[in-house]
Amino acid sequence: MPASPVTYTFLGPAGTFTEAALLQVPDAAAAIRIPSSNVNTALDKVRDGSADAAMVPIENSVEGGVSATLDAIATGKELRILREALVPISFVLVARPGTRIEDIRRISTHSHAWAQCRLWADHNIPNAEYIPGSSTAAAAMGLLEGDVHYDAAICAPIVATEQPGLTVLAENIGDNPGAVTRFVLVGRPGELPEPTGSDKTTVVVPLPEDRPGALMEILDQFATRGVNLSRIESRPTGQYLGHYFFSIDADGHVADARMADALAGLHRISPATRFVGSYARADGHRTVVEPHTSDQAFRAAHAWVKDILSGASVVPEYTSKASPTA
Repeated sequence: MPASPVTYTFLGPAGTFTEAALLQVPDAAAAIRIPSSNVNTALDKVRDGSADAAMVPIENSVEGGVSATLDAIATGKELRILREALVPISFVLVARPGTRIEDIRRISTHSHAWAQCRLWADHNIPNAEYIPGSSTAAAAMGLLEGDVHYDAAICAPIVATEQPGLTVLAENIGDNPGAVTRFVLVGRPGELPEPTGSDKTTVVVPLPEDRPGALMEILDQFATRGVNLSRIESRPTGQYLGHYFFSIDADGHVADARMADALAGLHRISPATRFVGSYARADGHRTVVEPHTSDQAFRAAHAWVKDILSGASVVPEYTSKASPTA
């Protein structure tokens, strides 16, 4: 019997930056692709089995973490990040034919797009009211429906190219021409991607109690094992004021001894720590590992302790560069 086709969902409609990220996945072009109206809906499709994986935005180089994704991954039935994708971001201003920039009174787009084009908007359409949209593409497509209460939209250039009913009023309107958004492909827990030497691990760590040094105790689990953090953000749990969890990206794979040891330390401090995934970095940047935090160093250290407990003579198999000399 032939295998069922892979089904992906993404933050839609078609033409979003999220779909562009999904198309970086090798089999995505031939797979079933289902747009979702928001991040929670996309991830729920993965949880209930109606989609094999979902591509969602998680971080922007200008705005930082995407709170909807961070919160949705941190709660509910566990999910795993399988891979990441980076998409350079550029924006255009579109409207119905005949609309002029000076005619615009209301403008719609996704909140992250609006934040990245705010300076341009303040300078060129200072009196325009912002109307939040579920995505950049949805805002643009809404103009074609005729019953929306806004005059223009900010979207990706590809949307304007594929929709003849839209006119581009301005191009390259982003305030930061080097903006990049990071997307993650999220699936159900299963076999982990193999370590590549250029990996990232994502975890969610609830703050066990609000007291002096609580965050430092969490960070020390990484620092003492030579694990670098590439992102850390606090998010409210929603339970009560002042109760937070930390969403963390760390350089390395859970199969690395230093990372496994750090995660074990986190679990001792905060047993509700959630492992979200170990996966290859999209930028290919290789993790720098100091000799004393290498897998070989960890093996030698464990062997040394084992020999002590067994009463055997100790013959070290590993010597750090920092070891004293005779």
